Amino acid sequence: MNSNVASLNKLQTLIVIGNGMVGHHCVEQLIERGALNHYQVHVFSEEPMRAYDRVHLSEYFSGRDAESLALGEASLYQTPGVTLHLGVPVLEIDRQARQVVTAEKRINYDKLVLATGSYPFVPPIEGADGDSRLVYRTLEDLDAIRAAATNARRGVVVGGGLLGLEAANALKTLGLEAHVVEFAPRLMPVQLDEQGGLALKARIEKLGVGVHLSKGTQSITAGEHYRYRMNFGNDDFLETDLIVFSAGIRAQDALARQSDLQIGPRGGVVIDDQCLSSDPDIYAIGECAAWNGSIFGLVAPGYQMARSVAAQLSGESGEPFTGADMSTKLKLLGVDVGSIGDAHGHTPGSRSFQFIDETSASYRRLVVDADGKRVIGAVLVGDNSYYDTLLQYMQNGIALPKDAASLILPSSEGAPTLGPAALPAAATICSCHNVTKGSICSAIDGGCTDLGQLKCDTKAGTGCGGCAALVKQVFEHELVARGVTVDKSLCEHFAYTRQELYALVRVEGIISFDELLAKHGRGHTGCDLCKPAVGSILASCWNQPIMDPSLVPLQDTNDTFMANMQKNGTYSVVPRIAGGEITADKLIAIGVVAKKYDLYTKITGGQRIDLFGAQLHQLPDIWAELIEAGFETGHAYGKSTRTVKSCVGSTWCRYGVQDSVQMALTLEDRYKGLRSPHKLKFAVSGCTRECAEAQSKDVGVIATEKGWNLYVAGNGGMRPRHAELFATDLDDETLIRYIDRFLMFYIRTADKLQRTSVWRESLEGGLDYLKDVIIDDSLGLGAELEAQMQLVVDRYECEWANALKDPEKLKRFRTFVNDKRGDPDVHFVRERGQRRPVHAGELHLIPVTEEVL
Repeated sequence: MNSNVASLNKLQTLIVIGNGMVGHHCVEQLIERGALNHYQVHVFSEEPMRAYDRVHLSEYFSGRDAESLALGEASLYQTPGVTLHLGVPVLEIDRQARQVVTAEKRINYDKLVLATGSYPFVPPIEGADGDSRLVYRTLEDLDAIRAAATNARRGVVVGGGLLGLEAANALKTLGLEAHVVEFAPRLMPVQLDEQGGLALKARIEKLGVGVHLSKGTQSITAGEHYRYRMNFGNDDFLETDLIVFSAGIRAQDALARQSDLQIGPRGGVVIDDQCLSSDPDIYAIGECAAWNGSIFGLVAPGYQMARSVAAQLSGESGEPFTGADMSTKLKLLGVDVGSIGDAHGHTPGSRSFQFIDETSASYRRLVVDADGKRVIGAVLVGDNSYYDTLLQYMQNGIALPKDAASLILPSSEGAPTLGPAALPAAATICSCHNVTKGSICSAIDGGCTDLGQLKCDTKAGTGCGGCAALVKQVFEHELVARGVTVDKSLCEHFAYTRQELYALVRVEGIISFDELLAKHGRGHTGCDLCKPAVGSILASCWNQPIMDPSLVPLQDTNDTFMANMQKNGTYSVVPRIAGGEITADKLIAIGVVAKKYDLYTKITGGQRIDLFGAQLHQLPDIWAELIEAGFETGHAYGKSTRTVKSCVGSTWCRYGVQDSVQMALTLEDRYKGLRSPHKLKFAVSGCTRECAEAQSKDVGVIATEKGWNLYVAGNGGMRPRHAELFATDLDDETLIRYIDRFLMFYIRTADKLQRTSVWRESLEGGLDYLKDVIIDDSLGLGAELEAQMQLVVDRYECEWANALKDPEKLKRFRTFVNDKRGDPDVHFVRERGQRRPVHAGELHLIPVTEEVL
């Protein structure tokens, strides 16, 4: 027998029931820790799609699809030894036979993990049915809400907790008048005290969401002006077209009850510190588990349980689960909300400090112990910039300053911060993945000096993302502490960052490298680092032709000849085909040029046609013919705007709701030639079917019935990143204004060769900060950014058209200074009807010619 087959036969069978976020994390951990050396793993999921991000579920209404919400790569479940059964619910656990039962078969198990999660609680209300009994939990639930909203005007959410407010935001996104009905006397009664609830209510009502407190729905009947009437008693009612219930969750413990596992008084599978149920071969993790009488409704405790179980099943000791901190930081309907520890001050002898700003509806409460030496809780509404510091004070028992109230009081210097040096090694920096300061230090000691690599190695900052700023601060502090200089100077010639050099060029009106070097640099010549960076800055600021004599020395190889050099020393030619739209005459013109110069032609992913194999001396002649045919340079060679991809939109497509081609043409015409720290790619889709793949671009635009949704900071490539929804239902003018500001703010503040996605991740405050700057103009830069963009737009000139008018510039396009002929050592062979560069092993096929002198 084959030894591999024999070893597989010796493996035990582990079954994981549930493929939600916690079940998925358990599988990740099992693979990572080597459990597949001991088990064959079968994962069962009721849902037809693999695990997805429920934390960001509301983004499904903003254009994200199931695939973009999916956790990890699909290849995880193709790992040998792992089998994923989608859409296959487990109907029974036969503990005596040690089998799980599905509709089709029985499967034996040696160990079993219950990760079945929870289900929404819907109170037994007379008349609740159909669109008056929707829930907010799965993608299928959201599809039902979207369908119900199609012809609706008003929607009501029953429940004013975390998920209820998320659901209300979803209704607003769908264009409905949204209302929240809460049985308790305040919103988020578990996390917020009375004053915090009042502040949150004021902010949410200001956003146009109706809030109805202390209301219990007794029955649902037909409405007079809307489909349904919610009757609260005493002739009090509210009419609506749909009702979403988000009144809490209940542990999904039906399988455990059927198999006589011990169940907690309030539901949930009773577990011990090892997450073991009353059956020593069955574990329970996540929201289906009850530890010490508590069910934990956040993802971080579930991840903690998953890690513990995976470690045990992999032969490790596994850190016991002894409860979890339920502190949470959220943005609900655009409002910052934070709750830390004993937010209500229930600890005997505790005291509290409060700050209330009724003008802005901001509220902060700090709860300290009886001695006034330690933070034991906090409430934040309106400003979460205080959250990270207060959380670290509480989690690590750090002694309070003499004036404890200063931690929540306004200051001209902003929210107080607790420096990384003050944090102990055991301080939790990322609660989602249990990454401590010590873990970050260990990664650095192991050779990690790059923040991106740190995230890959430790997963810090890759969960909810709330810790990203703190991760960066701790990482850089620890590098410095180890003598690793975090030098942000551009190079040895400039003791400035790229951002600082940009400001100097802009403010002082500097127009040349020599002038900048003389005023603010060292040395006389510069280097390969600073020259291209300064060249890009000058182009971004003043948009002068890059072939001007003072700018040519700053360009890299591709920019120097305004073409991309290929592996055999030839160049590619890429004319601009805005929005992918091209006439038959222009197609013929490209064909004529390609045939005349025998160029290899390829349609690109950006909806353009790339012509390969041009020698240096041929470039001016090729471009002269293309420009005569009405083309411009496509800037495929530059760190600049490349393409604006589009679908056919409402002009031709029966699903299109806006003219995506015209918008793509408008955007490409406006931003063509814009130089930036890295290449820029755009796309415009005419509907949410997203044929143009706008959500994988630096700037993505998706049509809605009311206008355009704007997405930013996405990219493909080696590290793909999904673009983030930035603004919704914009008119044309507002859309372009926001894009102007976004691009110029990026150009102004990004590092050299930094893509928009990496730049966005590096911003302290993240997407919310970016929205404040671009949409709310919090820095007062809006008009200035728009003016800077308009200057660049007004100065645009096709760089090849400019060069063709200047004989001096054309002298550069020669292989040999004293000879107009091409390079005789460039050889091609023909393949599939076109020529391509010859391979090293094919040189013997090239005939030897004797050069005539």
